[in-house]
Amino acid sequence: MQNNKNTLALIDLIVEAIEDVKGDDIKVLDLTEIDNAIANYFIICSGNTNTQVKAISGSIRKKTSKNLQEKPWHTEGEENSEWILMDYISVVVHVFQKPIREYYNIEELWADAKLIKN
Repeated sequence: MQNNKNTLALIDLIVEAIEDVKGDDIKVLDLTEIDNAIANYFIICSGNTNTQVKAISGSIRKKTSKNLQEKPWHTEGEENSEWILMDYISVVVHVFQKPIREYYNIEELWADAKLIKN
């Protein structure tokens, strides 16, 4: 498990990587106060197409690997690129196409989380 300073650096770098490829509607949820949460933080963002969603995940992977030598422990959804989940253990990144994000509404499911970036 990463220490908090490393986790916050990872979050900042992931947000920067999303912004680099014009990811949209970036939210960072702090789950540290929620019992039995599956991670300490969620980062949620949107892309307009499956190509952009894939580009966002690629940007995140490249930037975190190059700058922090961090790679996701697990990744899902790259086949259809409607919803890519990247698990960095303490930080889980959700990259959605907009209609899929609206359908699953993760922000509402985790409404008890503290929003640290909107």
